Amino acid sequence: MADKVLMKGNEAMAEAAIMAGCRHYLGYPITPQTEIAAYMSKRMPKVGGTFLQAESEISAINMVIGVAAAGKRAMTSSSSPGISLKGEGLSYLAGCDLPAFVVNVQRGGPGLGGIQPSQADYFQATRGTSHGDYHMIVLAPNSVQEMVNLTFQGFDMADKYRMTVMLLADGTMGQMMEPVSLDMGEVKTYDKPWAVTGTNCEREHNIVNSLFLKPELLEKKNFERFEKYAYIEENEALYEEYLMDDAEVCVVAYGISARIAKNAIDAARAKGIKVGMFRPITLWPFPKKEIRAIADKVNSFISVELSMGQLIEDVKLYTECTKPVYLCNRTGGMIMTPDEVLAKIEETVGGNK
Repeated sequence: MADKVLMKGNEAMAEAAIMAGCRHYLGYPITPQTEIAAYMSKRMPKVGGTFLQAESEISAINMVIGVAAAGKRAMTSSSSPGISLKGEGLSYLAGCDLPAFVVNVQRGGPGLGGIQPSQADYFQATRGTSHGDYHMIVLAPNSVQEMVNLTFQGFDMADKYRMTVMLLADGTMGQMMEPVSLDMGEVKTYDKPWAVTGTNCEREHNIVNSLFLKPELLEKKNFERFEKYAYIEENEALYEEYLMDDAEVCVVAYGISARIAKNAIDAARAKGIKVGMFRPITLWPFPKKEIRAIADKVNSFISVELSMGQLIEDVKLYTECTKPVYLCNRTGGMIMTPDEVLAKIEETVGGNK
């Protein structure tokens, strides 16, 4: 077994990015993800990389576009309002079919809101974040170890599909400390014949562009992109099931909410209530086939989330409203307790009798 070290989530994720071959971090500080930038400022010079604190979130994402266009692994990180500022650049990355890795350590909103944990950026992340028809791959860890694993995996997925991959964490994930293994194995490399690296007069010029003034060409590009998205939906959806073999109630949760829900499920099981959990690890692509199959077996669903009800929309959508879906939530930076989730489970079971 690999040795483990005690690390804070933000710092562990940053180290995993370096191990994944990232040598260019372009960012701007904002709570609760500032430790990522601080860690990168110390580590990048030591590994021959580049750390640059841009003058704004907008500058940072556009610098990522430049590095990605050159075929190098690049990342940026921010928290909710900062991700909003990066939105136009995220759309340009999609329009140029460039790989990049972006971290959102969510905080409460809307507006500047607060600095406490939230999951209210679910719609923003899974619906493309900005203008136009596009998707990002969205990874949702529920532990510091998963922050490490999914970061390493995320850089690979970004290069493989020439897409932006977003790690969607929250303030709790970023700030908590847990033992982690940093043994991630070999870094995969990908040929990037499209990169703008200079030709040395040996090939045609590469052009990275997201502007297509002929509507027929833009439509063709979008159709091609969505063919790729369909493949990703079929082959890259990740999820975890917990005690679902005989479950009559299915709790759906991700991130820190899933950890809280797991404790509530254990307490409910001790009372004889048949409840389990379905945890999407990829929020896009959502594991929709798997949750639809669960809908044929259970009596109801409970969406546990730190928002006013965003994940619940996809639970209803992908179960085709075949079973009732209830909401257990806190918002604004508040975190529910296992007892609150247990009470909702008991209420739901009572309502189904």
